Amino acid sequence: MNTKGSLKEVAAVFLKLGFFAFGGPAAHIAMLEEEVVTKRNWMTRDHFLDLVGATNLIPGPNSTEMTMHCGHERAGVKGLFVAGICFIFPAVLITGILAWAYVQYGQLPEVVPFVKGIQPAVLAIIASAIFKLGKKAIKTWELGVLGILVLIASFLLNNEIIALLLGGLLGGIYFMFKDGTLKNNFQKLLPIGLTPLVQSAVSGISTMKIFWTFLKVGSILYGSGYVLFAYLETELVTPGLLSRPELIEAIGIGQFTPGPVLSTATFIGYQLGGFWGAIAATTGIFLPSFLFVWILNPLVPKMRRSKILRGFLNAVNVSAVAIMLAVLLVMVQDTLTDWPNIVIALLSFAFVFGPKKLNAIWLIIIGALLGYVFSLMN
Repeated sequence: MNTKGSLKEVAAVFLKLGFFAFGGPAAHIAMLEEEVVTKRNWMTRDHFLDLVGATNLIPGPNSTEMTMHCGHERAGVKGLFVAGICFIFPAVLITGILAWAYVQYGQLPEVVPFVKGIQPAVLAIIASAIFKLGKKAIKTWELGVLGILVLIASFLLNNEIIALLLGGLLGGIYFMFKDGTLKNNFQKLLPIGLTPLVQSAVSGISTMKIFWTFLKVGSILYGSGYVLFAYLETELVTPGLLSRPELIEAIGIGQFTPGPVLSTATFIGYQLGGFWGAIAATTGIFLPSFLFVWILNPLVPKMRRSKILRGFLNAVNVSAVAIMLAVLLVMVQDTLTDWPNIVIALLSFAFVFGPKKLNAIWLIIIGALLGYVFSLMN
């Protein structure tokens, strides 16, 4: 297994992913697994799974933070920053162009047919990752039971983060009792998920105000784009800086562009403060993720070696896979609502699980083209 690579290699991989990573965090992680584990063998699937589990414990966009972890594994601290920036850049660039078009002309290009075709193709990509990661995560029957409990809890609680943390705590306590490590000193436990609350002391809608607002959101954000909506509504709509329809449109932009949904910040920043507002918002919302991953990455192997934290990490890993399955089930229900989407999904599953396998990026391209073709037939 290769343990060291060039920054150019890291940049090429994550820039490509940045242009084609549609479908949300679960799909992004699935594409990451295919690129860095299956295709390039940069790390073992077990270690990749450890990184997924640990990343779920810190604020910020999980899939973006996973790109940073992968870059760090391949090319050190510089690789962390190169991977993260290259993954974020395409979404920020596309969103920035759309923001300019929206401000100039009051409307956005028609991309719905292409996105509609991508959505069912993404289902197969996520299912493939769940299958491969699940085989590694479910090491014992207890972990299998825990995964089922977390899956049920995610639907009952309607909160993926709480379900994952409960799964990690429950599994960690169980395995500490089972292994007899509960009596060890709890001072050895590492401080995980400590969240700095950044307060803004700047008044007015200046570039600095935009930066501090989005830095605060990036420092405390857990969850999906819907959670981002709640945070931004509090920070921007309630004070009257942005209208609710404008915020909804901005979230929509983040959903149908590739890469992280947090590129929404670029769109809103441009609306609030033009070019430099977009730069300030983008920098503010993503900067905490770089810092969190920089701190967390060296701790993951220590967590795996710790008797106390090993069971907790195993529980978090299987919980993370269960959450991905929960997301997939919801996406299936929301996506397979007409015959074109069903056809695209069936073809995608055939290419993922059949003898003739296709790369995830080709599935995205084919799905987008089929979505456009089917739209012309209606």
